[in-house]
Amino acid sequence: MNKREAAMLKLQGAKFALWELHLYLDTHPEDLESIAAYKRYAAKYAMMKHEYEEQYGPIGTLDAPGVAWLKNPWPWDSEVRD
Repeated sequence: MNKREAAMLKLQGAKFALWELHLYLDTHPEDLESIAAYKRYAAKYAMMKHEYEEQYGPIGTLDAPGVAWLKNPWPWDSEVRD
């Protein structure tokens, strides 16, 4: 594994932890300790992403979960019928 792959693996690990905390906070929004951990991981991820992009170039916007899929038509919204 080269340095770029190792850096991406660490970045993905931080993103995974951030996403898991996000999911946990969906059901436990009052957990102050987890909110603080989420903020720490968000800051760590942003720093790591910036460092990675400075060294290896942009990684794109796939790190943002977004809600675009909610705006797309659902299968039952289709006008086409068999």
